[in-house]
Amino acid sequence: MAVGPWQILIIVVLALLLFGGGGKISQLMGDFAKGIKAFKKGLQDEDAKIEDRSDKAVDVTPKSKDAH
Repeated sequence: MAVGPWQILIIVVLALLLFGGGGKISQLMGDFAKGIKAFKKGLQDEDAKIEDRSDKAVDVTPKSKDAH
């Protein structure tokens, strides 16, 4: 199987993305990690808000007929 010009072009582009261009892959992975950290922090903040509200919870279940 012969390697054509399109295959060579694809290999060159992939090599440039992986090894050249000022570390674009590592920059992308760093941005990805920052996004995950921000997402986890947002979930923790939401959990804290829910816990704060639980102190103010009121029981609204109807009384049973046997408990007159």
